[in-house]
Amino acid sequence: MSYDAIIKNGRWFDGTGARSQTRNLGIRDGRVAVVSVDPLDEADCPQVLDAAGKWVMPGMVDIHTHYDVEVILSPGLKESVRHGVTSVFLGSCSLSAVHANPSDAGDLFGRVEAIPRKHVVDTLTESQTWATAHEYVEAIESLPLGPNVASFIGHSDIRAAQMGLDRSTRKDVKPTPAELDAMAAKLEEALDAGFIGMSSQELLFDKLDGEVCRSRTLPSTYSTRQERRRLTAILRRRGRALQAGPDVGRPQSMVALALSSTGLFRRPLKVSLLSAADVKAIPAVAHVFPAMARAVNAMRGNFRWQHLPVPFEVYSDGIDLPVFEEFGSGAAALDLSNQLEARSALLADESYRRRFRKDYDKKYGPRVWHRDFFDAEIVECPDDSVIGKTFGQVGVDRGGVHPVDAFLDLVVEHGTKVRWRTTISNHRPEVLNKFASDPGVQLGFSDAGAHLRNMAFYNFGLRLLRRVHDAERAGTPFMSVEQAVHRLTGELADWYGLDAGHLREGDRADLVVLDPARLDASLDAYAECPVPEYDGLSRMVNRNDDTVTAVFVGGECVVRDGEPTPVLGTKRTGRFLRAG
Repeated sequence: MSYDAIIKNGRWFDGTGARSQTRNLGIRDGRVAVVSVDPLDEADCPQVLDAAGKWVMPGMVDIHTHYDVEVILSPGLKESVRHGVTSVFLGSCSLSAVHANPSDAGDLFGRVEAIPRKHVVDTLTESQTWATAHEYVEAIESLPLGPNVASFIGHSDIRAAQMGLDRSTRKDVKPTPAELDAMAAKLEEALDAGFIGMSSQELLFDKLDGEVCRSRTLPSTYSTRQERRRLTAILRRRGRALQAGPDVGRPQSMVALALSSTGLFRRPLKVSLLSAADVKAIPAVAHVFPAMARAVNAMRGNFRWQHLPVPFEVYSDGIDLPVFEEFGSGAAALDLSNQLEARSALLADESYRRRFRKDYDKKYGPRVWHRDFFDAEIVECPDDSVIGKTFGQVGVDRGGVHPVDAFLDLVVEHGTKVRWRTTISNHRPEVLNKFASDPGVQLGFSDAGAHLRNMAFYNFGLRLLRRVHDAERAGTPFMSVEQAVHRLTGELADWYGLDAGHLREGDRADLVVLDPARLDASLDAYAECPVPEYDGLSRMVNRNDDTVTAVFVGGECVVRDGEPTPVLGTKRTGRFLRAG
């Protein structure tokens, strides 16, 4: 029998967690036709890849991206696919591009996800041919998709579309019964179209862009209890998932969202909550996440935490760091991101600096940033003498200047030309290992496609596999490689009800071939690459070309030796994954 491609002699993982074995895979018509111990007939096969010494595994599933705009402009989504991701989720954090008009979508995505507002507006103005979820799916499927795409419907998207962005972000305005009915109808229609569920957000430091409602929080944060119950009841009845972000300033919101999953006297609700992290600012909180998941699931819940399984290292150009939204003086500066002269004057003002120092010195209470400028390294600056130092050390060198003033002095002088980095969370390997192997934790949360100048976690799956492989070789395993592959592939697809994440006879041929010998320090390096669709904006990326030997989507080779092939983004290899 002839095959379109053969991958031979590789260590094969099927995505179920079963023992890996050396096998030969024959691919035909986009699917795995055979998995064989014996060599396959290579006659007339146009592509034979010898994977001896390599791992052959299902393509990875990224459950948290913000590619909603980029998938329209560049449907190959090369930055994820080149690292072995063959299925991505859109519509996270209450944001989707299904119902909101172009201007409102720009306000929703621009500041929260640091995607240039102009390009959000322009892209949807030119491309938005859809008015319903079914039409949106048709539009996505008409694109030359690289990876498979699944999507949540965003709570803020349907709320803003139904009430208008202004009314949907006012505390004194509640939806009318007719508006609530319409929101429920939009959710039902999205689930009918195959969406995996709804995403919502209660976090209060995600702020709107634009002029009309600038600096208000996302529409979903203004939702009423009645509204939330109405929408989650639909998800519960339909067996779909709620992705939600609690308000870190109100721990009770985290508890309430987790408990909404329970099914003691009702059907459990699938809840995936943002996010389990070993936060530097509150190290003890790392114990809370697994314990809460165990408690909720013991009450017949179906609850998971999302988790980024690598250190959460972020970069910032000047003061443009998203986590600064969590405290008043930081948010005040970010409010003026479109008024640079006014911002510079604010940062130089002594009364503002007193506010910033007060916020900085407040070390207690829920927070994300550790508020330690001695843990913030300068990596670029016109003043070469400060490169490689922390802002705290710069203050010491300048005669004992407060770290906040050392930071603000440099930003006032050099603006966004001061580039610096810090690690906010996931800094302790032993805690990362516990999270990675905990059944109440899902591995994802890459934020791919967002925060283009702040972070790059496109290769998070490869970095987890390296950690597992290294521990196994050192004789200190915390999970097997088979379990790690399962957690990155089949486990996620099965929980969300998607046809993906497995590599058995009959399954779609979405797979990655990687070289375990190159699961090395190169995975930690960052590079930069311009995004032509965003006027050449330089995006932080990962480059591990020697690690990824090949990636196939729908039986087509879309990456070879770390580089995209001409097929990726020009021929439709992926599809819209419908839940259910």
